[in-house]
Amino acid sequence: MVWDKVHENIYLSEEEYLATEPASEVKREYIDGQIYAMVGAGYNHNCISANMLRELGNHLKGTPCATFMADIKVRVGKDYVYPDLLVDCSKMSGDDYFSTSPVIIVEVLSRSTRKTDTTTKLIRYINLPSLREYVLIEADIVSVQVLRRSMHWMPGYFFLGDAVRFESIGLTLPVADIYDRVDNPDMNEFREGLA
Repeated sequence: MVWDKVHENIYLSEEEYLATEPASEVKREYIDGQIYAMVGAGYNHNCISANMLRELGNHLKGTPCATFMADIKVRVGKDYVYPDLLVDCSKMSGDDYFSTSPVIIVEVLSRSTRKTDTTTKLIRYINLPSLREYVLIEADIVSVQVLRRSMHWMPGYFFLGDAVRFESIGLTLPVADIYDRVDNPDMNEFREGLA
């Protein structure tokens, strides 16, 4: 999702945010007492998110782990954010609106979110005791970055021709599958090479 910079100067208490968020016309993240309205994402962002949701969800079918896209918040201390995708294995109940125990968080990067996803959110996410992998996927080029707790959060990078191993759930996924139907120069050249 993309941040709407117009709403950056609105401050609420945590209690006010939680009380008003369910009735809000737009989703809002809450970081350091400030709210950020979320606006829609483009074609490539949605393709990548849908591909990841399908692949992770199919792999986890029949397990206690569930994959959520965009509408489940993650609570990090007193902050609440909406990752593009997350996997939670804690058997969240049907009335939960946020996860406190994600094992994987995926963010699809855009110009407006890249800085926040790679700094502000990164610092908060890696301090979640349950989190095993933080995945950053570029939409405009083919590049998947995976930060793993088991590697002390050092990034690993994956490109076309590579396969990404999601260790926390035992899934290996070709990078090309993550970018299925994506329209960017890397994927267009890749598809031309297959023709």
